[in-house]
Amino acid sequence: MKQPLVSPLDGSEDAKLREMADFYQETLGFTPTSLFTMMRRPRIANAFLEMNQAVMENQGRVTSALKRLIAYLSSMTTGCRYCEAHAIRAAERYGASDDQLVNIWEYKTHPSFSEAERAALDLAIAASQVPNAVNDAIAENMRKHWDEGEIVEIMGVVALFGYLNRWNDSMGTQLEDPAADSAQEYLGKHGWNRGKHEY
Repeated sequence: MKQPLVSPLDGSEDAKLREMADFYQETLGFTPTSLFTMMRRPRIANAFLEMNQAVMENQGRVTSALKRLIAYLSSMTTGCRYCEAHAIRAAERYGASDDQLVNIWEYKTHPSFSEAERAALDLAIAASQVPNAVNDAIAENMRKHWDEGEIVEIMGVVALFGYLNRWNDSMGTQLEDPAADSAQEYLGKHGWNRGKHEY
């Protein structure tokens, strides 16, 4: 794209945007450009922030790091380079091991991933495909390793990033440098680049 579909607002002059920015300073170290675009309709931005906080809240065994790895593989499946970069950066910031970050593409066989994590990552990929590829085998493996509340948490991440993938790839949201740096470090060897998100 030659330019983003919609230009982001200037967040420095809006008190509500500055308040929202505080949340993202913790998760990413910067406020996503996408939020400044959503703020053209504040109810959408507010609803998204609430959903984001609810989905990413740590309830127990589905760790913050695993949620971000799920978000990465979901975004990789749909092809959103912007969300891939954000998710891998957040996984790094929330304590995913270097082995997991470097070997995320080999999660099915790499020893740094547990069987429960593999089940969740298999679900993330299958649930992110169009048409949807979740089948009885994937469902049964999930029930083997996770309780129903945990499955809801995991699917919440996939669904949240389904929204973000559509939003950011369609908007052509400009990727921020810190996220691009993390993506290049962990994903560059697999061909990741900014794609349509660089201007």
